[in-house]
Amino acid sequence: MFYTILDETPVGRLLIAGDDEGLRHVQFLKAEDSSNIPVNWEENVKKLREPIRQLKLYFTGKLRQFSLPLAGEGTEFQKKVWAALCDVPFGETASYGEIAAAIRKPTASRAVGMANGRNPISIIVPCHRIIGASGKLVGYGGGLENKKTLLRHEGATGWSI
Repeated sequence: MFYTILDETPVGRLLIAGDDEGLRHVQFLKAEDSSNIPVNWEENVKKLREPIRQLKLYFTGKLRQFSLPLAGEGTEFQKKVWAALCDVPFGETASYGEIAAAIRKPTASRAVGMANGRNPISIIVPCHRIIGASGKLVGYGGGLENKKTLLRHEGATGWSI
């Protein structure tokens, strides 16, 4: 696994990791988390050049849709949820119930929420675009402030705190 840390984004430091199959992780990184990077991972900016380029373009407002090979590990259900998240357009939001309906599991809103929370490729697989049925921001692994930052960056409306 190759990794790098992208500093100075509008949402703080990001750990980016992948291998020859594709991108496996984009995670919010706190200072104390740097020591938790697995020792068998190799720091390699060159191998992650394209994800870095696309994230920088996204943060400068020049990219609305990512185009990267993704290889996040999860159950089949989680992968269906993550694929449905990628169908939520830039600048829009959807509820957990809407994602459940999209994957043809209309009663699985809570399970969708759990899968959303286990998304290993934050921002690129846009779990920040998923909100509660009431329109309120709920749960986000990167913190609600980062979720608000990302939604504001995209110009998303229809949500509240």
